[in-house]
Amino acid sequence: MPTLPFAAESRLPRVGTTIFSVMSRLAAEHGAINLSQGFPDFAPPPLLFDLVAKHMHAGANQYAPMAGAAALREAIADKVAGLYGVHYDAEAEITVTAGATQAIFTAVAALVRPGDEVIVFEPVYDSYVPSIELNGGRAVACRLAFPGFLPDWDEVAARITPRTRMIIFNTPHNPSGAVWREEDMRALERLVRGTRIVLVADEVYEHIVFDAETQNRRHESVLRHPGLAERSFVVSSFGKTYHVTGWKVGYCLAPRELTAEFRKAHQFVVFCVNHPVQLALAEFMQDRQRHLGLAAFYQAKRDFFRSQLAGSRFELLPCRGTYFQSARYAAISDEPDRAFAERLTTEHGVAAIPFSAFYGDGHDERIIRFCFAKGEETLARAAERLRAV
Repeated sequence: MPTLPFAAESRLPRVGTTIFSVMSRLAAEHGAINLSQGFPDFAPPPLLFDLVAKHMHAGANQYAPMAGAAALREAIADKVAGLYGVHYDAEAEITVTAGATQAIFTAVAALVRPGDEVIVFEPVYDSYVPSIELNGGRAVACRLAFPGFLPDWDEVAARITPRTRMIIFNTPHNPSGAVWREEDMRALERLVRGTRIVLVADEVYEHIVFDAETQNRRHESVLRHPGLAERSFVVSSFGKTYHVTGWKVGYCLAPRELTAEFRKAHQFVVFCVNHPVQLALAEFMQDRQRHLGLAAFYQAKRDFFRSQLAGSRFELLPCRGTYFQSARYAAISDEPDRAFAERLTTEHGVAAIPFSAFYGDGHDERIIRFCFAKGEETLARAAERLRAV
């Protein structure tokens, strides 16, 4: 094997293999039930596969338009108008992307220059900071406090400087399952008013908000707030919504001026996205119940998983959205969370994600994250093992 004749100067010297890959590989090696990486173990309705095949056979096998198939962008515009009462121009303000991660990277690449600062919230989803650093920016972390994991807006205000170019956030929040409130959006709106700060709102779990009726809770999209929408890239994901994370199809909404900059970068990152899949999704999403029914579908799984863990020594934290359940294990062990997660995988046969992976300094509150986007049989088997820990 050849040897590199010079030192490779890494642009991400502190980054190794993502924790999701590490834990999934460990689960596979030990035959553990994988509740670490966030993907369902069940299939979408067969109709979606049939629609993809239909469009393949119809000849949609060459490049799609760079911005996305027109039918899909129009369907997205209709969905957004129905949900949030705002109208985005399918031609100039909606771009189909190769998943949400690509959309977030592209938004950063389009606007962040060397020396710019980007505010993120810890625990922070693991793609945000590398996207910032690869584009020459500096991530500035605000910490979401246990147990609510909601922003301290005074801290955010203190972190804003003349170099602040962007704020990236996700609600519902991965990994904690917290859901921002209207008052959080109002506070953010006050902070950015009169500035040149751009927002990246990662809303991939927009359809997975729980207890809507009993707690009067909803997904508080930036699209509900004109003062935020006018300066936002809003990102969502078909993979999360239709149980096809491996297809890597998402989209980005933004005002036309921001979209123009976004597409300048997008065309050289991926150019376009899988054509027959786009056309299939455009047809599939015409039945609005397929996304409107998602919260009830996953709430049943959340409630089942939590009931199965009753009597265990895990302290289950509130889960208001997403398909992740976080838990403290202080009654079981005082090990660091990564060591505990690895031992849980190798000795007890259930893989989870340690929260410290979501902090730049490895902050450790002895919390791990389980994914409950699984069939009930899988969740029951995992819970049986967890009750024995």
